Amino acid sequence: MNPLRTPFWGVEWAWLFYLLAALALAALALGLWEKISLWAQGRRAAPVASHKHPLGAILADVFLGRRIWRGGASAGLMHLMLLWGFLGLFIGTCAVAVDHYLVSFLQGKVYLWFSAGLEVCGLLLVLGLVLAVARRWLLPVPRLERRPDDTLLPLWLLAVACGGFMVEAARLAATRPPWEAWSFLGYGLSGFFPSAQAARDLFPWLWWAHAIISLGFIAWLPWSKLAHAFAAPASLYLQGQPLAVLAVAAEEGELAALGLRHLLHLDACTRCGRCVEVCPVAQAGEPFSPRDLLRRARRQARLKYSPLYRLPWLRDRRQALLERDRAADWDVAWYCTTCRACLEVCPVQAAPIEMIRKLRAGLVEQGSAVPPQLMDTLEKLHRYGNPWVAKKGAKAGWAQGRDIPDLSKSGPEVDWLYFVGCTTSIDTRAQGMARALSDVFTHCGVSFGTLGKKEPCCGDIARRLGEQGLMEEQIETTQALLNKRDLTRIICTSPHCFDTIKKVHPLFSEEGLPLQVLHYSQMLHRLWQQGRMFFDHPLPLKVTYHDPCFLARHNRLVDEPRGLLRAMPGLELVEMADHGLNSLCCGGGGGRMWHEIPGQANLAVRRLEQAAATGAELVVTACPLCLIMLEDARKTGGFEDKFAIIDLSELAARALGLAAKDGEAQASA
Repeated sequence: MNPLRTPFWGVEWAWLFYLLAALALAALALGLWEKISLWAQGRRAAPVASHKHPLGAILADVFLGRRIWRGGASAGLMHLMLLWGFLGLFIGTCAVAVDHYLVSFLQGKVYLWFSAGLEVCGLLLVLGLVLAVARRWLLPVPRLERRPDDTLLPLWLLAVACGGFMVEAARLAATRPPWEAWSFLGYGLSGFFPSAQAARDLFPWLWWAHAIISLGFIAWLPWSKLAHAFAAPASLYLQGQPLAVLAVAAEEGELAALGLRHLLHLDACTRCGRCVEVCPVAQAGEPFSPRDLLRRARRQARLKYSPLYRLPWLRDRRQALLERDRAADWDVAWYCTTCRACLEVCPVQAAPIEMIRKLRAGLVEQGSAVPPQLMDTLEKLHRYGNPWVAKKGAKAGWAQGRDIPDLSKSGPEVDWLYFVGCTTSIDTRAQGMARALSDVFTHCGVSFGTLGKKEPCCGDIARRLGEQGLMEEQIETTQALLNKRDLTRIICTSPHCFDTIKKVHPLFSEEGLPLQVLHYSQMLHRLWQQGRMFFDHPLPLKVTYHDPCFLARHNRLVDEPRGLLRAMPGLELVEMADHGLNSLCCGGGGGRMWHEIPGQANLAVRRLEQAAATGAELVVTACPLCLIMLEDARKTGGFEDKFAIIDLSELAARALGLAAKDGEAQASA
């Protein structure tokens, strides 16, 4: 007797199954059509550029869940079982259709191995679903939501899988073929039927129940969270896209008009909560959640551009929901520090950083819901070229007493432009960074100059606050000076200047100058490696290093600062609980340095609590915003007697034996 599969065994009314299958596929097609229509809208708004992508890494992320494993073994194992179980059953279903309608190949040994394979896939799916339910309800993971669809989805899919096993068990109990043991789970369950006749009588009912539940699931698939199976691979593929300045023009403070990459992000998100778990703002108890922002953005995109919401009876509901979401977005628009922690942990690379800028751009354009302090900051930036003081030409005061070439004028040619930055050149505490760094460069024989009082803002502040026009104005001013003096090799004090000049300025450069942009920690590390900087003054201190977000997560620079610290004789480096790519934000990014908002927590105090736990005598950083925020938190948070705050440039100057000048702030041991 040749092992084979008999289609519709023991089932009548096959035409009804075909009718239901057609309806389910129509619902599936409708859902996919709606999503593709939305994605097409995003492609028109922000065309996709060609780019090289690491295909192997993408395949590892999609089929092995590489990023998911980083969040815990149980999450990675659950996803792997669900993915391969579901994928195996889907392939098996397609194979059955091919066997029935096109080419009959499920016979003999092929059929036996096919049956065993489906049993394995079904078992994987069931185990994955059980683990998913346990992680959400029995041994709950705090970051996971418990919404109705979070329960319905796994239970529905569990009913599909278990129903398939029961159908197979009834068929085996009724027919008892010699090869029944190959379907090992069905074979095991077949013993629950009291007799072959009982199995034969129950089989049609089980078969139809399984068919209806399965077809219903197919119809619901594109409308459920499982739609991320379509969007996630594309989202991961597009992660290598060049960073857009803004996807499209701002419109009424909405998150609806987004580019393709961002729309894919919205559909790829499964609300796993990892972003909330690491968001410093959310963890501090402030009313902001990256997950909720993404959910509202997805709903707004659907409401605004879905073909289904153009139907007359949905228009009123559409407008009411849009207005409700706008109000919610306006309330939280200014909390985000743009620290990128959410993107670091997201398995599908969906994060709201660019969407926050899009939202802010709309609010700034509209002139509403913008905190007065930020409006004052933007006004100063527009009128005086800096966000700090109502005075032009204030950026050269830090350099008094130092013979530093002014490259905004005709002068000697130098190898490097030292781009000091607004905060470093104006804030009293941060000026110590500029003085220390210029002394180190001079000591090491670096040929450098500055733009003096003509140095413009790099545009980062306007960019983070969503002031697109002002950002472009600042960038164009900077580019004009660079092009005029043929300055292409730049060292930045601030990671924010470094990030903007390196990534955003080339998008606006008509000249296409090949900029070489370094953060000062990279330059100092290079000087040390070249033997041009030798630390000959021991510093017997225990220090801990705070990674600035825009240096570590935004630009992956975590080793160079630590390499310098380890090279300084006498220093003992101890790490905080969150460090490197997992560093905790100081709270100064995203424009929060320049304003206070209701319910705002002191994120820097939380960071210094971690520093205090290390027993360090010095907290070292490499960013003027971090330096200011941590210094203020040290004074207000009760840490003054525990440690001092110092910048890496200042510590390097001390290790070189360079004396403090001009009242430069020095951290005491």
